[in-house]
Amino acid sequence: MKIIADENIPLLKECFGEMGDLVAILGRGITAEDVHNADALLVRSVTKVNELLVNNNTSLKFVATSTSGVDHIDQQLLQRLGISFFSAEGCNATAVSEYVLSALDILSEKYCFNLRDRTFGVVGSGQIGSRLVNIFQHIGLRVLVTDPLCEKAGGVEYVSLEKLIECCDVISLHTPLTVDGPFPTYHMIKKHELEAMRDGTVLISAGRGAVVDNLALQQCLKSGKDIKVVMDVWEHEPDIDFELLKRVDLATPHIAGYSLDSKIAGTEMIYKAFCRCFGLPARIRTAAITPIPSLRMMSFIENSTVEEVASAAIRAVYDIRRDDAWMRQFLLMDKDEAKRAFDLMRANYPVRREFSTLRIKLKRCSDEARKKISSLGFHVFDE
Repeated sequence: MKIIADENIPLLKECFGEMGDLVAILGRGITAEDVHNADALLVRSVTKVNELLVNNNTSLKFVATSTSGVDHIDQQLLQRLGISFFSAEGCNATAVSEYVLSALDILSEKYCFNLRDRTFGVVGSGQIGSRLVNIFQHIGLRVLVTDPLCEKAGGVEYVSLEKLIECCDVISLHTPLTVDGPFPTYHMIKKHELEAMRDGTVLISAGRGAVVDNLALQQCLKSGKDIKVVMDVWEHEPDIDFELLKRVDLATPHIAGYSLDSKIAGTEMIYKAFCRCFGLPARIRTAAITPIPSLRMMSFIENSTVEEVASAAIRAVYDIRRDDAWMRQFLLMDKDEAKRAFDLMRANYPVRREFSTLRIKLKRCSDEARKKISSLGFHVFDE
């Protein structure tokens, strides 16, 4: 059996090395010639699976993406060709949620606002959006949600996009990218929506780049509109808008979901799907080969506030300013060099763990404090 795979899928050799002839290739460089005579194709979001890649392929039986998003996959084409498809939907929901929390922690300190005084808007209530809503609600924040396609969940306040923009101080985008249908998300946030936002609104784009009209956002910020922007996804990646990069508060190269834990979860999901497709036993248990985190426990003194504990713990596990500082270096490069650096930064992204890997020891804390810290994903225990 021949398996073509993106070389940057974690634990690739450990999971698939014994399954057949495994050929690992740089994701953006996978070609139709590479896939010719392959039985399985394993990709990430940087590989476009379309007619150019697989249309004349008669051997391919299985395609999987280790990512949650699927807009890089022509699913109708695969269905027409009788090729099984699987996506690791939801594998990065926790990582993206924690990215948002890290960004809010930094911005609330920088601009001196308390999250408890803000109304939060979540656009898209899929795996990531619903996870974020759940966290916000459990720590006592007001949340509005817009998603015309979702089944309405109890205890959640659903509004139109217009109403959400009108009422919310923080807007976090978590929709797939669609260009047709009754509710396309392509350029869903454009000049009109940007101008309608309140002064001081925090806009977090960590879904798909083209959900936001990047040129309109750049021009809006250039004109002096007071929006605090956190930008993880960009139109035309890796060829991003330098003028926009200069003007956003926090910039990262499409790594919101890049925790080690989420990437390993994605690998495990496609490994199990591969085994089901080909009728093979799934013998690998990724938990047994996942590295132990370098930071396993933090202790706090008795009079620490919930805010102090949360901020210190979040930054200890993931401080978004590190990634922002690295990405600012793109501004010192020419366009071609920056494009290469964008991909290299993603491919060589340093190990980042999730909040659940950290145990927090609190001295005689209240049940409410314990509940709020636990709701962020940390394991909390008393001394």
